[in-house]
Amino acid sequence: MKLNQVNIPEPASNAERQTSNQESLRLLLDSKVARYNQPGFIENDPIVIPHSFTQKQDIEIMGFFTAILAWGQRKTIINKCRELVARMDGQPYLFITGHQESDLKALPGFKHRTFNDTDLLYFIHFFRNHYQEFDSLEDAFLPGTGPLRSFRDVFMDQGLPESTMLTASGTCDTGEIAVAAKLTVEAALNHFRSYFFSLPDFPRRTMKHISSPLQGSTCKRLNMFLRWMVRKDGNGVDFGIWDRISPAALICPCDLHVDRVARELGLISRKQTDWQTAVELTERLRAFDPDDPVKYDFALFGMGIEEGYGKTTILRPLT
Repeated sequence: MKLNQVNIPEPASNAERQTSNQESLRLLLDSKVARYNQPGFIENDPIVIPHSFTQKQDIEIMGFFTAILAWGQRKTIINKCRELVARMDGQPYLFITGHQESDLKALPGFKHRTFNDTDLLYFIHFFRNHYQEFDSLEDAFLPGTGPLRSFRDVFMDQGLPESTMLTASGTCDTGEIAVAAKLTVEAALNHFRSYFFSLPDFPRRTMKHISSPLQGSTCKRLNMFLRWMVRKDGNGVDFGIWDRISPAALICPCDLHVDRVARELGLISRKQTDWQTAVELTERLRAFDPDDPVKYDFALFGMGIEEGYGKTTILRPLT
């Protein structure tokens, strides 16, 4: 009797299993981005503060203050930022650029965690000085001296092909984009800190509030601020009011919740949490979407704070 031949499939290779797992992870994260990148979450998030304004400079100023003050419970952060807006008569840009010395009497006594009125007065001084010369805070992040250089110059200085410059058109090599993004954003953040403290007699205590990659910091607050200002997707959460920095170049804000979920998902292997950790995470996310890797901040943060992933949910790394 002739036996029927049975075709037994070859076992999947490690590469095939890894590709399958990565695709499953991408689909999971994309679904979470769709869930959390929605205007309905604005009301209970600190980003509600800059959303209270329509003028570009007001959005920049209060977006920056909100990001810097983003410590602790979200409700407390929102309340302290609203207090700050009230102390500036509800018009941050007009207050900063047009205040008299007597108007500054409204600021002493402001405090949130370790940020106090000494820090606040210097921030006001910096903003006034900056807006006397520039129309946008975006200029403060463009590396260079004198006329600030564009990101194109940074790319060309590094000998990178112009085709990879920030736009990540889809034909670019992901590795080149990752290198370029690290160089440009790292240079931008290091430059910004130097520029921020370039005024004479700045309070040394205030330096702790502005981090930089040079210090090894994840720069989570500044990266969050850049996400707000740069990303533009039509969903109405991030503002997308800056056009000289591309979403492809951003680095993912790596806070406690994002870090925890990313490690559970196998997106971070580095033991410590520092600037290189944020870069590693972003490079992994860039493999899913090279044009807009930081959109996955919505997914990781939402999974951590709204769903408790990594606390109440047992996950296995998808590697």
